[in-house]
Amino acid sequence: MVQSFNDMINTIVEKVKGFLINPVETFQQSKNDETVTVFSFFGILLLIHAVLSAIIAGIWVQRTQMFAGMPWVDNAPVMVFFFVLVGGFICTLIFAAWLHLWVYLLGGRKGIMQTVNAIIYGHTPRLLLGWIPFVGFIFMLWSLVLSILGIRELHEMSTIKAILAVAIAVMIPVILLILVAAYFITTNMVISPVPHPMGNTL
Repeated sequence: MVQSFNDMINTIVEKVKGFLINPVETFQQSKNDETVTVFSFFGILLLIHAVLSAIIAGIWVQRTQMFAGMPWVDNAPVMVFFFVLVGGFICTLIFAAWLHLWVYLLGGRKGIMQTVNAIIYGHTPRLLLGWIPFVGFIFMLWSLVLSILGIRELHEMSTIKAILAVAIAVMIPVILLILVAAYFITTNMVISPVPHPMGNTL
């Protein structure tokens, strides 16, 4: 059991180095990965990401004056940990299924598990380093690029089609969120009364 666990950790470390340094070749080598291998990789990296995110959240709320004295402050790291762990797992699978729709429409025929693999492996930089304050978005962009490479290699699609599939899958939810936010902002502006200066009556 110990040897098996050590082998799994060594495999994960080698894959992490591969996806960060030589992603195209590593994706090509990962085409026939078993499901347990893919989700073991994902589980370990997601757990690391959740722990580090919880630590950063705990430090932030403790040092932010506006949260001082609030009853939930001490539990913030625990809440962030479970939110990142559970939410990250669910959202990754939902996004992979959503992305696979566009991959399929654009000609990808290698199966949904290859799309899942592309997303999980492609998110390596985000899971390892996306928790870093202020610069985490850089690793999210890096992961987006790796996801495109993963879709291209694992589904044997052209680069243009892989970019289109990922771009459509990302942009539609973003546009919908912007529209919903704009709706609530404009609704609030219409409903909220405009204050009048005191003593300025006609």
